[in-house]
Amino acid sequence: MEERILKAEQLEAYIGHLRQEERARGTIEKYLRDLRAFFSWMGGRPVDRGAAAEWKALLLERGDSPSTVNVKLSALNGFFKFMGWEENRVKFLRIQRRAFRDQGRELTRPEYVRLLAAARAEGRDRLELLMEAICSTGIRVSEVRFLTVEAVRRSRAEVRLKGKIRTILIPGKLASKLLKYARKKKIASGEIFLTRSGRSLSRRQIWREMKGVCVRAGVEAGKVFPHNLRHLFATSFYQASRDIVKLADVLGHSSIETTRIYLMTSGAEHARYLDRLGLVT
Repeated sequence: MEERILKAEQLEAYIGHLRQEERARGTIEKYLRDLRAFFSWMGGRPVDRGAAAEWKALLLERGDSPSTVNVKLSALNGFFKFMGWEENRVKFLRIQRRAFRDQGRELTRPEYVRLLAAARAEGRDRLELLMEAICSTGIRVSEVRFLTVEAVRRSRAEVRLKGKIRTILIPGKLASKLLKYARKKKIASGEIFLTRSGRSLSRRQIWREMKGVCVRAGVEAGKVFPHNLRHLFATSFYQASRDIVKLADVLGHSSIETTRIYLMTSGAEHARYLDRLGLVT
């Protein structure tokens, strides 16, 4: 069998394939980093299943969490499938489903309010409104570009990604604030959240700006990232509706099992539930 040597053009072709499949920009960037790391580690050696399994063991040995390892393996297995090298794919680690979230990573409503106040105090009106938009609609950070002037006037945004179409309803109060902001920035049509040069905000920039108000807000930086706003929306929506099927539709999940992950309580809250059982005399 011909030796399978990793080449830069193969990686470029795979990344192009992911773009054609309309994978999220953040996902593509993550896959690219992980695959480059594997390419570098291989050092020009021929690829076989043993090498991939060895890399998996190395990731665990250096202390990567099982979930992080599985994400890296997903990038690698996807590349192998694209190349027709499926016999080299590696099995994922089996991870038992957790009953609760890490409290150190959970963003609470009071912390969210403090983040908004910190952004307001620093005159960062775009950041404040962006956090409100994500948290009050459950929109993904990759979908922010669909919040256009036209969509806000209709009170609904049509998200078209990966061949799927999803409608995101925009609350009336948020719509008013978005239109007011657009008028202030002289944005008559198209995307509302733009850089000074008129470009779409990148995931990295949104992440960085949110981290920038952590200290003033008194919120641990490890809790502050765009996806946690989506989690807060999910828990708030479920507490109000108690309808997990509806929530799955709103979040754009094809499986309710994915939605269940969003509804995991923190370890502290889980402990309170146990205390209320009254089974210790």
